[in-house]
Amino acid sequence: MKQYDKYKDSGISWLGEIPEHWETRKIKFVFTERSQKGYPNEQILCSTQSYGVIPQSMYENRVVVVNKGFENLKLVCVGDFVISLRSFQGGIEYAYYRGIISAAYTIIRLIDNSLSQEYVKLLFKSHAFIQLLKTCVVGIREGQNINYSILKNKFISIPPISEQHAMVEYVSQKCKKIDKYIQNKEKEITALDELKQSIIAETVTKGLDKNVAMKDSDIAWIGKVPEHWKIKRSAMLFQENKKKNSTLEYERAMKFNYGTLVDKNETGEIKELEDTYKNYTILDKNDIVINCLNLNYDFVSQRVAISPKRGIITSAYLVLRPRKNTNAHYYNYLLKAMDSMKLFHGMGTGIRLTLSFDEFKKQLLPIPPLSEQEVIVAYINSKCEKIDKMKSSIESQITALKEYKQRLISDVVTGKKKVTPEN
Repeated sequence: MKQYDKYKDSGISWLGEIPEHWETRKIKFVFTERSQKGYPNEQILCSTQSYGVIPQSMYENRVVVVNKGFENLKLVCVGDFVISLRSFQGGIEYAYYRGIISAAYTIIRLIDNSLSQEYVKLLFKSHAFIQLLKTCVVGIREGQNINYSILKNKFISIPPISEQHAMVEYVSQKCKKIDKYIQNKEKEITALDELKQSIIAETVTKGLDKNVAMKDSDIAWIGKVPEHWKIKRSAMLFQENKKKNSTLEYERAMKFNYGTLVDKNETGEIKELEDTYKNYTILDKNDIVINCLNLNYDFVSQRVAISPKRGIITSAYLVLRPRKNTNAHYYNYLLKAMDSMKLFHGMGTGIRLTLSFDEFKKQLLPIPPLSEQEVIVAYINSKCEKIDKMKSSIESQITALKEYKQRLISDVVTGKKKVTPEN
């Protein structure tokens, strides 16, 4: 890695040594705080770590905004920087749009002509600067926030403006190549996910014998099934499990995590959760859980999971208890296939489309012989295990690329790597 000829001690812990000709300055002398309110007709903005500060209407993970009190939100102008509640995790965000945002955020704008906005954007999102932000955090757990009165007295580095422009150009070119490679890797993961869904859907509805005689299933989304399979309503395969945790047999709950059930990471005291957990449903191992709420807001299909152990989960979910001679793992895969096709959407009722057991139990499902269900599960498990290993390898590559990108940016903006107009 090419370095500058001479370095000096910056006297700043997060920066360490910097090129001898660079300057340092306190943030409060480089930025001024904007705290303007009374603009209720401006568009609502949200601060995102991936896209900067953008209109909430553009954000895929948008949240509901209460339609009142807009006059108390803070004005943000294009080019401002927003210190959000999570900036200590991902850096300070740049505003690409004008609008209004939470009064809990701090808005600052650049007033020093010796710094370019593009350089500051890199600096504020660099790993090194994020480490500085973590030293300015107050509060505990979910209430953590950056204290600007502390941050504004911290120093930042100021290279010559010509070097700042060179850094931005250099990093931009390098990051475009890295991002393109990451995008290609992410496409590979998408293709593997689609392959996995295809294998599951094909196998649970057609079986493994390609030469078997077929018949019409009378199930629109399945079509033909092996001739020896039976077709029955879901009520013949499952009963609804509504057993409550009324005696607090379990004090720790489970939650959905990408199509699996995992333990909740509780932050409160157990005593504070008792009243809630008394109304949770007790799960047996191999119960199948469907997140049947808000089907009209389903952006990602991960609504079905099989319970790996006994435990509890919110009673808002639909819990299916497999009847005798029903292979829970086969039907877990079958319901996941239905989930990926968005088939639950057509079953929900009410304004928010919620699926009940009364509705679910009417659905026709295929019933292969129990021995065949077991063979199908073993086949899918084997195929999915191979696909998951391939995905894991690609995800490791993506993680390494993102870490390299972060190191590159930090090394450039802190002077560890030499980038000048002559590069």
